[in-house]
Amino acid sequence: MGERSPKARSNALLHLARDTTPASRDSATQMNRLHTPSAPSPLAARARSFVAIAGALAIAALVSQAPAFAASATLGYDDARHLLARTGFGPNDAEIRTYASMTREAAVDTLLRGAQTVATLAPPASATDTSPLRPPRGDATEEERKAFVRKQVREGLELRAWWINEMRVTPSPLTERMTLFWHNHFVSAQPKVRTTRLMYWQNATLRENALGNFGTLLHAIAKDPAMLVYLDGVRSRKGTPNENFAREVMELFTLGEGHYTEQDIKEAARAFTGWSLDRETGQYVFRPALHDYGLKTVLGKSGRFDGDDVLDILLARPETAEYVTAKLWREFVSPDVDATEVRRIAARFHESHYDIRVALREILTSDGFYSAEHRGVLVKSPVELIVGTLRVFHLQPGQALPFAVAAAGMGQNLFSPPNVKGWPGGEVWINTTTLLARKQFVDRVVRADDAMSMAGAAATRSEAGVADPMSAESPSAAPIQLVATGGAVDAAAAERKRFLERMDRGVSTIRFDAARWLAQLPGETAVERGKRAQQLLLAVAPQQSIDLSADPTAVVRALVLDATYQLK
Repeated sequence: MGERSPKARSNALLHLARDTTPASRDSATQMNRLHTPSAPSPLAARARSFVAIAGALAIAALVSQAPAFAASATLGYDDARHLLARTGFGPNDAEIRTYASMTREAAVDTLLRGAQTVATLAPPASATDTSPLRPPRGDATEEERKAFVRKQVREGLELRAWWINEMRVTPSPLTERMTLFWHNHFVSAQPKVRTTRLMYWQNATLRENALGNFGTLLHAIAKDPAMLVYLDGVRSRKGTPNENFAREVMELFTLGEGHYTEQDIKEAARAFTGWSLDRETGQYVFRPALHDYGLKTVLGKSGRFDGDDVLDILLARPETAEYVTAKLWREFVSPDVDATEVRRIAARFHESHYDIRVALREILTSDGFYSAEHRGVLVKSPVELIVGTLRVFHLQPGQALPFAVAAAGMGQNLFSPPNVKGWPGGEVWINTTTLLARKQFVDRVVRADDAMSMAGAAATRSEAGVADPMSAESPSAAPIQLVATGGAVDAAAAERKRFLERMDRGVSTIRFDAARWLAQLPGETAVERGKRAQQLLLAVAPQQSIDLSADPTAVVRALVLDATYQLK
């Protein structure tokens, strides 16, 4: 899309979103126009033509509405909503009003104090099973391999549903947001790891250290069983060191590109030899006979280093603090990094010996975080959209699996990022296919009287010539893959129909009463309560005029279907 400001980029997405509302899908002709790959989309050209004007108007409106802020002043409703939306999922009105009376510092300290190190909900029994793992050996029969695949698919779905539920009910949304952040930083994926139990262990490690110490987390992840499988550490031995982890720990986990050499990678890989797993238990073991005890030189330091020594060398470099801080800035503030602010915060982060809370506190109390130009410039991830919708409307679905499947259909399959770089996020979350799925989801949730099922919606998309995101032939089918063995994709495809049926059953268990929900918001009149609903649900002013005096269901539906509901 070229070099544009965050606000201009978000406005381009908003115009794309505005033209793909359910109302625009009434004809197959319109659908085919939107999804014909052989011709440039007129929406893109239209969005580009509106960017300059829309971006300027949006920023001007925000600046005019945003109060001058002193660090010691109380947040007020809008800033409290901004803080909770960025650090959690879908804050409700009561939560926002509680934080509105706090200062920036007090609000952030309250969030940090409430962080947890363990999940609220008990994990699936398969995740804590202590029986021997016994994955198929080389001489296993085809039926044994298929049985293993089916077992991992089933357990993987259980794990995804559990995490969605944990995000929905947790008293510390920041904990789960940071666990999700680290999941996309220290990437491992079930298609390669295969064993669900190992993915759960990693998830627990990420949560335990999500708001703790980055150095401690780095050392733990380096010996994490799922990571050792995913980046082939289990195959690394003296004489034939595997370079995958050494490369990624420098490029993606600590220093970032340009701050190391190929020779540094080769030398570091030797230090990680001998780090392995027990085949029966899946636990980390060090195998001395496979370790290279020779002299190594990494980033100008020489010694008979092991893996922990190399990690300490990486942590000592200021580039590591700057790289991680910049990533946190893009996660919580803006796609565009303020280099001066990042250097300042990174210095504090480094001085604190990598206390994650220090970095977050600096970011979340900064002027940049609250600035008008950074409102509505981040796109909600599928998980944020789904969990946030459930939380803000106080919805309690009968089962969570349909929502994990829905997130996968929108491009974010938990425990299965697309590659070692993770989900790119941002604008990548939005395209005409995923946007339809996103809007159909929120529309289905808030319309209790809508008899059309998710499966019916999928059929409608198919008739209109739109790729079914759950289809094995769809370009977005990759995120649905659960385990990478010969029968894995076939197994997932065979489950597709049941997935859609489960999704429909799950969404149909939600009973949303728009009138009752609006009635609990403050305001003497329906219009006043509608204004509060708009303030609560939208990060910035709506793209389309909304009649706040209309029927409650129509008001809520108009708000969640407005393009700005996709932003935070």
